[in-house]
Amino acid sequence: MMKVLVTGARGQLGFDVVQELERQGILAVGVDMEEMDITDADAVDLVVKDSGADAVIHCAAYTAVDAAEENASLCQRVNRDGTKNIAMACLKYGKKMLYISTDYVFDGEGEKPWGPEDHTNPVNVYGRTKYEGELAVRETLEAYFIVRVSWVFGLHGKNFVKTMLRLSGERECLRVVDDQFGSPTYTRDLAVLLAAMVQTDKYGVYHATNEGICSWYEFACEIFRQAERTVQVEAVPSDAFPVKAKRPHNSRMEKGKLTREGFFRLPRWEDALSRYLRELREAGEI
Repeated sequence: MMKVLVTGARGQLGFDVVQELERQGILAVGVDMEEMDITDADAVDLVVKDSGADAVIHCAAYTAVDAAEENASLCQRVNRDGTKNIAMACLKYGKKMLYISTDYVFDGEGEKPWGPEDHTNPVNVYGRTKYEGELAVRETLEAYFIVRVSWVFGLHGKNFVKTMLRLSGERECLRVVDDQFGSPTYTRDLAVLLAAMVQTDKYGVYHATNEGICSWYEFACEIFRQAERTVQVEAVPSDAFPVKAKRPHNSRMEKGKLTREGFFRLPRWEDALSRYLRELREAGEI
């Protein structure tokens, strides 16, 4: 039986990855900060060695995008150095590595979907440190999986869907940006793909999101439609919301490599949202 170590196991994606691995009959060992500080190379080495795992799916990351601008050193220690520590341990003990990266490695210019091999040019600290994590994996290992994702939402963590649902209960009118485009990604759907991918030797850089493109404004409108919430939504430009970290306007991702390598494409984001809302209802969160 295959065994997989999952970092960030109490986070939004990591939790669902552990659950999905077990559903597929794979033994999953989930660790978070309490069990393994990824910035501590010795701790990482020990846990990876003792886990007996065949592979590591590295979901742990510093993801507070605006806070990263003021905590660049910490963000770099987690996203770059922590990833390097895991890659080194995987090299030492002969483990596969699958690293979760982000659309933020691109500058978000233009309207063309970004391909896995396109030039990267991150525009904020978070994106830069995640790309530095990619480089750490590439420079350490000959074979690896790097999977870039975007606009993630799941049960175990903060996300745009939960924020919109909360605000719809507090305000009659909401302003949402309409000049940033991308693909929402449901952690349950993504976890199924990651669990399937790590069992193969089809290494490389992939983009994986739910199918379909929308703006944050369109995403919000669909959330309220499906959740049957009556709230007025006003479309506004990004500069209506000054933030510390610049966001990419174009997070469209080209995912043809999944098809070419024999992997399945994730369902459309509207369908994923419907299933997620049902999950939230069943958990008593809405």
